[in-house]
Amino acid sequence: MTHDLGEHHQQILRLMRVVPTKSAGSRPTYAALSRTARWCCSQMTRRYKNERHGTRNPWYLFLFLLLAHASLFMILTSWTRAEARAKDMRIRGHVCDPQAYGAKANGRTQDTRALQAAIDACATQGGGIVRLSSGRFLTGPIVLRNHIRLEIERGATLLGSQRVSDYPVLPNENRRQSLITSNGATEVAIVGAGTINGQGQPWWVVARAEDRAGRPEEPRPWLIEFYKTQHILVEGVALQDSPMYTLVLRSSRDATVRNITILNPPHAPNTDGIDPISSRYVHISHVLIDTGDDDISIKSGLPERGVSNAACSDITIRDSTFLHGHGLSIGSETAGGVRNILAENIRFRGTKDGIRIKSNRGRSNVIENIVYRNITMTNVETAISISEYYPDWEISANDDAQKIEPHTPHFHDLSITHLTAKGSDQAGILIGLPESPITGVTLKDVEIHARIGLTIRSASVHADGLSVVTEQGPPILEQHGAQLSGH
Repeated sequence: MTHDLGEHHQQILRLMRVVPTKSAGSRPTYAALSRTARWCCSQMTRRYKNERHGTRNPWYLFLFLLLAHASLFMILTSWTRAEARAKDMRIRGHVCDPQAYGAKANGRTQDTRALQAAIDACATQGGGIVRLSSGRFLTGPIVLRNHIRLEIERGATLLGSQRVSDYPVLPNENRRQSLITSNGATEVAIVGAGTINGQGQPWWVVARAEDRAGRPEEPRPWLIEFYKTQHILVEGVALQDSPMYTLVLRSSRDATVRNITILNPPHAPNTDGIDPISSRYVHISHVLIDTGDDDISIKSGLPERGVSNAACSDITIRDSTFLHGHGLSIGSETAGGVRNILAENIRFRGTKDGIRIKSNRGRSNVIENIVYRNITMTNVETAISISEYYPDWEISANDDAQKIEPHTPHFHDLSITHLTAKGSDQAGILIGLPESPITGVTLKDVEIHARIGLTIRSASVHADGLSVVTEQGPPILEQHGAQLSGH
C-alpha cells in the first residue's frame, strides 16, 4: 500500500505541473491552488507513512485522495477555463474609425499613419475598437497596443504594402518588421469576417531566386506577430498571401485562434500557417489552412541565436482541416523543448506530411507528452514522420552514437490514436538517434494504406490495432534499435 500511495502521489504531482496560472489579480490563482495542493499532498503522504506513532491514520489517505481528485478536476478543466476567458474578452470603449484619421481605404493611398493614429487614440483612452468597416486599407507595419480590438468587417481588406522600404530590418534578426505586431501588450484581438492580405508575391519571387542561386535569403516580414503578449484572440478573419510566416505567437500566453482561414499558394516559400514559438496555453480550433510550408509548426527557438529559449507547452489543436502544406509539425527549432500538446479531430487533404516531429543534434531538447487522436488523411505523402535526423533521415542508417549534449533531441511519450490514412506514398518513419532513441511511442487503432511501409529505427513502439497495407515491400521495416511490441 505504501508503494502504491507513493506512486500515485508522484503521478498527481507530475500532473499538477501543467495547471495554468490565471492572470494577475484573479482569486484564487491556479498556481496558488496547485502549490497548496502539492504541499498538502506531500504533508498528508508524509504523515500517513509516519510509523513513529505505530499506526497509520486512514483519514490522511481519505483527504489525500479527495484533494488528488480535486486537483485532477482543475487540470481537466484548465483548457476550457482558458477558452472561456477568450470568449469573455470583450474589449469595450471608444470606437476609432481610421477614416476619421485620414484613411482613404482605396487600396492605392498609404493608410499606415491613419491606422496607427486610430490605434493610438484608442490606446490612450484605455483601449477600444479600431473598426475597418469597408474598403481596402493599404498599409505598412502597424503596432497594436494594450486592450485593442482590430475589427475587420466583411467587405474590408487590410493590404500589406509591397514596398520593401516600408518594412525595417529588425536588429539581430534576419527578417523585417511584421505587417501587424503586438509587443508586450495584453488583451489584444484581431476579429471579423474581413481579410488581411500580405500581397507577398514579390517577396516569394526574390526568395525563390536566391534559393536557386545559393545566396543568403533577403529578409522578409511576417504577416502577424504577437510577441510577449497575453490574452490574445484571433477569430473569423481570412489571412492570405503572407510574405513569410503567417501568424506567429512568440513568447506569448493565453491565445485563442479559431474560425480563421489561411490561404497561401502551395509554391510560396516558408509561408507557415500558425507558429506558436516558446508560448503557453494556445488553443487553435476550426481553422482551414492551405499553404506552402508547415500548416502549423510548434517551435521553441535555436540555441545559436544567443537568447533564452523557453519551452512551448500546453497547446491544443482541434477540429481543423489542412490542405496543401507540410502538415502539423513540431520543430525543427526546439532548443527550449516542447511538451503537453493535444491535436484531435484533424483532417489532412493532400499535404506533404501529416504528423511531423523533426529536429536534429544541436538544435533540440525534450519533446514529451504529445497526443494525436481522431486523425484522417487523404493523399498525404508521408502519414507519420518523426525523426531526430531532420532533414536527412536517410543518412542515419550507419550513424554511430555521439556524446549527449544539452541540445540533443529526446522524444518520448508520443501517442497516436484513431488514425486513418489512405493514398499515402509512405506510411512513415520513426527514427531516433542511437545515443537518444525515441521512447514511449503508442500507435493505437492506426490504419495506413501506402505505397511503402513504416520504418522504425532507434525507437521503441507499442502497437495496439496497427494496420499498414503496402503496395510494395514490407508493411513495417524494423532496423537497428527498433523495439516493436503488441500488434
